[in-house]
Amino acid sequence: MLNFLDDYEDKCYALLRIVTGFLFFFHGTNYVFGYPSDARSWADAAWYMQFLGVPILFLGGLFTCIGFYTRIAAFLSSGMMAFAYWMFYGNKAFSPPEGSTDSFIDLMLPIVNRGELATMFCFAMLYIASRGSGIWSVDAARGK
Repeated sequence: MLNFLDDYEDKCYALLRIVTGFLFFFHGTNYVFGYPSDARSWADAAWYMQFLGVPILFLGGLFTCIGFYTRIAAFLSSGMMAFAYWMFYGNKAFSPPEGSTDSFIDLMLPIVNRGELATMFCFAMLYIASRGSGIWSVDAARGK
């Protein structure tokens, strides 16, 4: 029924890679430059976020967006988002916030613990890591 999209599969994947990398990159620029919003600061982040997380956000997003060493960049980004989910969102099931009436199962759900963005980035980046750069990428231009 939706066979008309078959002709656009490579282009749709390229757009997924570019937009996902672009959005991920701007999470990194919040820490590095305080742009586009100054909600986060490099200095306020935990040591592991400063030395591991911020470079992965910034460079992983940039490299994924432009399609440069995409598999490695997206795989590291996916792993970082899995870590972020369990470190900051999923752990609420094991130590519920003060006054929470949600059950363990409820607190495991990303919609309840507010980990939807980390979950989506994790699995989008994992898919990109498995598929590679595709068209409209630096790797494709280099013939890799």
